[in-house]
Amino acid sequence: MTGAPPGPVLSHAGLNLDHATREEAEQVESDVFGFWVFLMSDAVVFALLFALFGTSLEATAGGPDLAGVVKLGPAFIETMLLLTSSFTFGMSSLALKRGSQPRLLQRFRPAVLWLLLTWMLGVAFLGMEVNDFATMAQHGATADRSFFLSAFTVLVGTHGLHVLTGVIWLPVLLLQLAGGGLDRPLKVNMIRLSLFWHFLDIVWIAIFSVVYLQGALR
Repeated sequence: MTGAPPGPVLSHAGLNLDHATREEAEQVESDVFGFWVFLMSDAVVFALLFALFGTSLEATAGGPDLAGVVKLGPAFIETMLLLTSSFTFGMSSLALKRGSQPRLLQRFRPAVLWLLLTWMLGVAFLGMEVNDFATMAQHGATADRSFFLSAFTVLVGTHGLHVLTGVIWLPVLLLQLAGGGLDRPLKVNMIRLSLFWHFLDIVWIAIFSVVYLQGALR
């Protein structure tokens, strides 16, 4: 008798899910699709926040307006940090493509280093954003000052909270990699985090274009 044909080989974000049975392959596809649905619902939330921000530009109540709040230089540096973190995350995915090994930290040290660099870039981004909000507060530009400042804070702050989620998620993933090796469930988690991280970069590009560039041109 011949053995059952091997299951399909799935590839996502540079991570090959080799030797999956058909049932496992369907479960992986379901898990990844479910996360896509979550991201699309999150995109709707951000779309609503952008709409709220767009209707608030003139509602300054005599306080700071968009041109007085945004600082293009720091925002550009933050953009470069996030774009670079997308590159480093992609490099970590490629480095993990070689398969599963119990001694991950030895054989997959480059991947771990790329992930650590991604984490540091995310932390640097958050540090700059916190500094931006602290500087605004020193000049009286707090969320309770006007409808515009509330909308600005909610939009930028919601993105920042998402980045914080990714920054917390990354070391948890690294601990799982170090403790259990690169098995299929961990690869699926890596795919989810990769999608999440790149999604945040896309949202930030929109924020930089709509909020910071618009403020610099006013």
